[in-house]
Amino acid sequence: MATEDRAELLAALEWQFEMGVDEAIGEKPVDRTRLAPEPRRSQHVQVAPKRASAQAEPLPLMPTRSTSPVPVSAGNISRGENEPARAIAKAMAERCDDLEALRAAMDAFEFCDLKKGARNFVFSDGNPDARLMIVGEAPGREEDQKGFPFVGRAGRLLDRMFESIGLARSSPNPGSAIYITNVIPWRPPNNRDPTAEEVRMLMPFVERHVELADPEVIVLMGNTACGAILGRKGITRLRGHWTEALGKPVMPMFHPAALLRDGLKKRESWSDLLAIGERLSA
Repeated sequence: MATEDRAELLAALEWQFEMGVDEAIGEKPVDRTRLAPEPRRSQHVQVAPKRASAQAEPLPLMPTRSTSPVPVSAGNISRGENEPARAIAKAMAERCDDLEALRAAMDAFEFCDLKKGARNFVFSDGNPDARLMIVGEAPGREEDQKGFPFVGRAGRLLDRMFESIGLARSSPNPGSAIYITNVIPWRPPNNRDPTAEEVRMLMPFVERHVELADPEVIVLMGNTACGAILGRKGITRLRGHWTEALGKPVMPMFHPAALLRDGLKKRESWSDLLAIGERLSA
């Protein structure tokens, strides 16, 4: 075969791959304009009638007196059925009388699959006595490596933002300090957004965290935090407007990562920072 002919054939084959061809031509032509005929059902197969839904007997989530006791563990709760896990999280959170106990309880919680792929448990940073509490979404790569929230590029920008109104996570003075946590303490794979099930499962810990820290003002960074605590998303509409949640005044703001992607949002964030500073100085 001539070199030119071989090159033309390879080029034609490459073109077919790009067009989506993934199988050889069959022995008989296929009419793609017609639906494929349904497979014939065997005559001797009998299909059992479905039971009425009213007669269905759901399996118990927890052991009953008539069954042998089954210990509740991560293996007993399947994905998508996180209500038992949420109940356990709530019970664990309610038993915590201080932040150290809450940290230990969350670290011991075994029902969230995110824990299996994370390097570190990320609880909080800053001064727990601060008047201002910041709630973000979930750890990123650098946060997962170091075990603290907001320590990557977005975290460094966050520090500069709040330093501009006289607040810092390193301040020992509660009046000029900030306290930082996340809705999710473990890094999701590939920095994906936490799922609604993951957020709902861990919300009892977040609610108890706010109760124990007892800040005067809460700042919600980004859509995930707003969805978790306010039950609403749409940060462009929510930001800049004071609202209330968990018994505290709340200010939604753009996540610093959004500011790194779109510098034009910094103007709105500066306005929000001024409103926060004014609220704290009142």
